[in-house]
Formats: sequence, structure tokens, C-alpha cells
Amino acid sequence: MEPCAECGAPMDPRSCDELFQTLLALDHARQAPWGPLHGVSVACFLLQHPSRLPADDGARARALLHAYLTGGLDEVNQLVGRARRANSHRVQGGPAPAVRDTALPHRDAPPSRFSVTIHDVAVDGSFPSAEFTERVQAWAAATVDAWS
Repeated sequence: MEPCAECGAPMDPRSCDELFQTLLALDHARQAPWGPLHGVSVACFLLQHPSRLPADDGARARALLHAYLTGGLDEVNQLVGRARRANSHRVQGGPAPAVRDTALPHRDAPPSRFSVTIHDVAVDGSFPSAEFTERVQAWAAATVDAWS
């Protein structure tokens, strides 16, 4: 099989999308170690598969990964909390402007290869809990590094 056109990972035996759906199911169970890392995992996947990026071209995903790599889940939770408060209907003046980063990825020019992909995090396709956090940390670092 040919590698993934976006992240460069081998598509054997499962596609990136199939693995992502498996990971989302684990994330949504809200159990450690998967649940707490849901936002980080989604950000990595989106930035490695830029055809799926939201309208902000990955600004929020990049901000979340930078927060995770510099301050861990505590920093991510603070960032998410600020975003939720800013988007509350109780905030006068409407939602806060989108996070902006001067080095945003562009959907039409992603890196062709990443040193760590969802296939590496999945191990055997089951995303085993042993060392999952370390694999996600490496995935986040590789994603940020590739876009830097």
C-alpha cells in the first residue's frame, strides 16, 4: 500500500482515518490515559492531515500543542478554559478573536513526512495504555517540529 498522502505514514494494515476513529472512541470514554489527552491527539491528527483543518488553518491546534509541550496538561486545561470563557454567551462583545500564530500551516503545503504519526501512537492498532502518554508527547513534538 502507498503511504498516507498527508502524513507519510504507511497505510498498512489500517488507514490513518481508521486509527483516528479508534482513538476517538477511546478518548470519548474519558478514561486515562486517552481521555485527558483528547485535545492533544486531535490537534496532532489535524495538523498532520491538514485537509481536515478547521477554518483557522490550525491556529488553535498549534496553540494547544505549544501549551502542552511547554506546560503539560495543566497549561492545556488553562488554555481550553480561557477559550470556553471567551466563547461564552455571557461575555459582552461576543466571542474572543481566534488565536493567531505568525507561522501557521497552510492546507496546501504540509510537511510530507512526520517522524511520529498516529500509526506510531497506535502501536498495534489498539493504542495500548502502557506508555501512551509518552507516545503522544513524541507525536506532539514531531508535529510542532515539522511545522516549525
